[in-house]
Amino acid sequence: MASAISHLGRVLSRLKTAEFVKVSKCFGQTRFFHIQNTNRAVMKLDMPSLSPTMSEGSIIKWHKKEGDAIAPGDDLCDIQTDKAVVTMDTDEEGILAKILVQENTTDIKVGTLIALLVEEGDDWQNVQVPTDVGSPAGGGSDKSGGESPGAESPVAPSTNVGPIGPSVRKLMEEYNLFGVSVPGTGPHGRLTKGDILNYIKTNSLSKQELPMQSAPSTQSVTKPVSPPTGPPPPVLDIEGAEFVDLELSSMRKTIAKRLTQSKTTIPHAYMSVECDLGAVTKMRKQLKSENVKVSVNDFIIKASALALQRVPSVNSVWQGDTAQSSPVVDVSVAVATDQGLITPIVKNAAHLPVEEISSTVKDLAVKAREGKLQLHEFQGGSFTISNLGMFGISEFTAVINPPQTAIMAVGTSRLVLSNEGTPQTNLTVSLSYDSRVIDETEASRFLEVWRDVMENPSFMVSGSPKSQLKADFA
Repeated sequence: MASAISHLGRVLSRLKTAEFVKVSKCFGQTRFFHIQNTNRAVMKLDMPSLSPTMSEGSIIKWHKKEGDAIAPGDDLCDIQTDKAVVTMDTDEEGILAKILVQENTTDIKVGTLIALLVEEGDDWQNVQVPTDVGSPAGGGSDKSGGESPGAESPVAPSTNVGPIGPSVRKLMEEYNLFGVSVPGTGPHGRLTKGDILNYIKTNSLSKQELPMQSAPSTQSVTKPVSPPTGPPPPVLDIEGAEFVDLELSSMRKTIAKRLTQSKTTIPHAYMSVECDLGAVTKMRKQLKSENVKVSVNDFIIKASALALQRVPSVNSVWQGDTAQSSPVVDVSVAVATDQGLITPIVKNAAHLPVEEISSTVKDLAVKAREGKLQLHEFQGGSFTISNLGMFGISEFTAVINPPQTAIMAVGTSRLVLSNEGTPQTNLTVSLSYDSRVIDETEASRFLEVWRDVMENPSFMVSGSPKSQLKADFA
């Protein structure tokens, strides 16, 4: 009897999608077992949080289509987070049954259901979407600043997809176009100011007089204000001008949020120093003759890492309400991409030879511009370098990248006359530091060590001419 029951279990597990399973000669009888033709396990795939600051993201591309088999480690889709484009994989195994959020969908809240997976062998084509989830496309926030449906406020045109800009809203109020179907020609059918102006011109509309609200009566007597004297200020005539609404990506929204947080919560202090690049220039020429190509920025990163070792208070980060000195020197390097700035990390930079720093920065920059950085390659870091010298910027100050406590801004090199009257190549850098953690003495000491290392590059590289570059400071 035990063997018959075991056999029955195996048959049922293999035929779990059948409507009826007929088992003969079991205990001398013929029995029919009815099994519901439903999926045994529908696995929900939600929008993940791929960074500590991510609250929403955009699906750029699906690497799988409905009906494809999924194995652990397979790439499912590319997600634009608030910092980079990250390829999401899965630990599950089964079939991608239904994609609920299509490609190029933006502002999807973390935790929103984006796809359904089923076990292999289940009927993936007839999978049912769970009824206990909300709308899968973006969390339902009203970005145009509208009120709830019951509020007495104008309703945007039905053809409008996405938020409308303030200039569009103003024109629609002036010409009473709310509720009117105006075709949009912007991205994803979005209304632009040009669409409204064309509609106004085509239909020969005129502005509507807005009702004037009477001022509340008061018993106090106010002193009349005399009219301003002199000619009236010039009025900028923008009627008929074409404007383009700029749509901010998730990354740019996060950059704006973090910059605002940094400038409003961190007491920035600034200090600059100038160094002579003559020795670095000679060192680069020598290395180039040995087929070792490194940039001035690679020396700057190395010198900064060594200076951070000597002045550990600058190599610090905030942990909650306490600033702590980082046990490792991980230098973040600002890289400009089409989506905005991102800071990939040169890990353990103080122990890397300059040649390896050069190759690491090049690889990270390429991956950053292609949106292929992994999370560990841009999250973290204990100090940041922002170099705008390639754009001809002589010097500038940078905003601290929290939770770090300092950032160094690098300008372009320039020719000056030395004290001996000979041409000399100088470089100015500016340190922005958190004055709660770093005082003037520590900041000046850091810049002093950095300048000494830059003007004596033998501190950064050593070894025979044909040997591999090695760091002096182990």
